[in-house]
Amino acid sequence: MPFADMFHQLHWNMKTMLETIQRLIDEKGSLSIAARNLPRDADLYRAGLTPFSAIQVMLALEKEFNIEFPKWMLNRQSMSSINAIVS
Repeated sequence: MPFADMFHQLHWNMKTMLETIQRLIDEKGSLSIAARNLPRDADLYRAGLTPFSAIQVMLALEKEFNIEFPKWMLNRQSMSSINAIVS
């Protein structure tokens, strides 16, 4: 696969992942503002994310992406921003 095609595929995958994360935050996070309108480094807790809704978002992410967050990531920092979730 040519480099340009690989770059395009990576960009598309990242964009799709980001859109999915934003959608799940909107569905489960109960924020006062749509996730797509927040900077990626915005503090989600200041935007209205509660510990309960953070757990709901995390469970939705696990289901959507077929992953499991390791125990060491089950903390407030892991859900503090869209960038933190992407990481």
